[in-house]
Amino acid sequence: MTTRAPQFPGAPVVRREARDKVTGTARYAADLAPDGCLYAWTVPATVAAGRVTAVRAVDALAVPGVHSVLTHDNAPELQEPDDPILAVLQDDRVPHHGWPIAVVIAESLEAARTGAGELHVEYERDPYDVTLTDDHPGLYTPEEANGGHPAVRVRGDVERALAGASVQVDATYRTVALHNHPMEPHAATAVWADGHLTVHDSSQGSARVRESLARAFGLDPDRITVVSEHVGGGFGSKGTTRPQAVLAAMAARHTGRPVKLVFPRPQLAEVVGHRAPTIQRVRLGADLDGVLTAVSHEIVTQTSTVKEFVEQAAVPARVMYASPHSRTVHRVTALDVPSPSWMRAPGEASGMYALESAMDELASALGLDPVELRLRNEPETEPDSGRPFSSRGLAACLRDGAARFGWHDRDPRPAARQEGRWLMGTGVASATYPVLVSRSTASAHAARDGALRIAVNATDIGTGARTVLAQIAAEALGVDPEAVRVDIGSTDLPVAPLAGGSSGTASWGWAVHKAATALAARLAEHRPLPADGITTTADTEEEAGEESPYARHAFGAHFAETAVDAVTGEVRVRRLLGVYAAGRILNARTARSQFTGGMVMGIGMALTEDCGIDPDFGDFTARDLASYHVPVCADTADIQAHWIEEDDRHLNPMGSKGIGEIGIVGTAAAIGNAVRHATGARLRELPLTPDTLLPYLL
Repeated sequence: MTTRAPQFPGAPVVRREARDKVTGTARYAADLAPDGCLYAWTVPATVAAGRVTAVRAVDALAVPGVHSVLTHDNAPELQEPDDPILAVLQDDRVPHHGWPIAVVIAESLEAARTGAGELHVEYERDPYDVTLTDDHPGLYTPEEANGGHPAVRVRGDVERALAGASVQVDATYRTVALHNHPMEPHAATAVWADGHLTVHDSSQGSARVRESLARAFGLDPDRITVVSEHVGGGFGSKGTTRPQAVLAAMAARHTGRPVKLVFPRPQLAEVVGHRAPTIQRVRLGADLDGVLTAVSHEIVTQTSTVKEFVEQAAVPARVMYASPHSRTVHRVTALDVPSPSWMRAPGEASGMYALESAMDELASALGLDPVELRLRNEPETEPDSGRPFSSRGLAACLRDGAARFGWHDRDPRPAARQEGRWLMGTGVASATYPVLVSRSTASAHAARDGALRIAVNATDIGTGARTVLAQIAAEALGVDPEAVRVDIGSTDLPVAPLAGGSSGTASWGWAVHKAATALAARLAEHRPLPADGITTTADTEEEAGEESPYARHAFGAHFAETAVDAVTGEVRVRRLLGVYAAGRILNARTARSQFTGGMVMGIGMALTEDCGIDPDFGDFTARDLASYHVPVCADTADIQAHWIEEDDRHLNPMGSKGIGEIGIVGTAAAIGNAVRHATGARLRELPLTPDTLLPYLL
């Protein structure tokens, strides 16, 4: 057994799967090639609403290599799925454009794609509505928003407080539909053998996929194995079971052969979720010293007719700033659109853009520094719940970030700084994200030869989970992380929750720490080891189920410097700096990667990413990476991520908070505020593209 000093805490240990990824030996869901494997190609609906009246497959079946065509007429019948979006090929309905209506299965991918093009489909079209407005007649107030949050929360008398406020802000902000677009498309390879189903799926949680498949096919979960060993990103779109797993399993059952199905990039936007557009009215009231007296945040958003999903964009306003009067409301309407879902920091990313933009407007109205305004409104306890914070490092992040960025050297006047044709500006915004944790199990094994193995059904979606879990186990065992083998990504391993909500490390790590600590105690008692070694198991059901008396959140501050071309309206982010209070940082290398990755995604949200729905056809207008513009290296010149030391004893044995999502939360607002400072123009709809800015620059 290796006994070098453990590389912990926070050591920048290199990701242990890095070499496998860069050499191509890491195997993803679409890389599996079982003997006799067939290839499937999905056929999406081309109408916005209605039903399929006929599918003529003669020409498709005549294509060489085409094996069969699945439609609602011949597809295997499913039990009632646990998610309505999985009820594919079960009837003739078309709830939205892009809904899967057929699958062509062939000996090769090329034959399947060609066969799909030869399929002739007839429809009966229904009237449809795909346009969100703030006065839509179908708007209603749901019982709750995503995450189980009450749709409405009220404290005090907001209207009276606003009417009596010395300074008021009343502004409406809009965000468009956004898409996750991970590098790895959604894919599944399914094999039935002796009544057992094995699915390799690009998923953020194979346990959830197994549960969905068991229910859909009426199987005992023990007869299903789901593997998600390597996943090329997800950002929430792979957090729930997606149709590729069900369709691949259906096709494999129908043909009696293994089947591989990969959604082509242009189909992803309509079948794997997206961030719903929002219309957000924010009203702030304050006294002349900048102390908030009232906060009102009202959200209008959309869901689909298939299932209800309500982006919880007003929830962050319940956490951020002290005010005696508060009202936060979500309203939603069901449209004939694809079902929205999780996208990195759902709720926080959208909601904090509006709230932090409004705070910047309030600072301008008061003639007060935006950093100082935020510091003057720090709450002593969580505003809505009254619970004490386990730790709240926002003020430290703001002060540290301002010093690092050189914030106080800026000229606060808008449109006052110019370099040639470039208008220069700086902006700031706060960020928050809740600390979440779920029940997990894990095992730790010591072999007689000294080998150490951790097993937990975690999923590494590019975050470095394998590496960090090895570090957690190594610290508990008093060994070097290199001495610990970590097995993840299969339902054959101890059950664990999905990678989502920035909760993965806290959830899996708690179970790993508990199992490794128990193993260390057993090892101290047994010398020599038994022939079959020692195995300990851990279950955090009790710990994760306890309701904390503390409000647990990560916080951060974002600072941006932008340059706006006075002739073309182009916006460039010259500098972007984030400072975070996220508990104990477990690996400096992977943490910085997560923070900066979120910030880059925030640049896209602010400046480039946009996908509306064509009202004439009901489909998304930007359905591939040629038209849906994500940031590239040239867009991300100078990005820095830092963190403050935070010793929070009310979290988990590692003292960690989630870091995967907070990096995006305040970035768009900081950039928007910087553009306003550069130009003097306040735009309230993202993205800030040249065509939207030009009218204010001429």
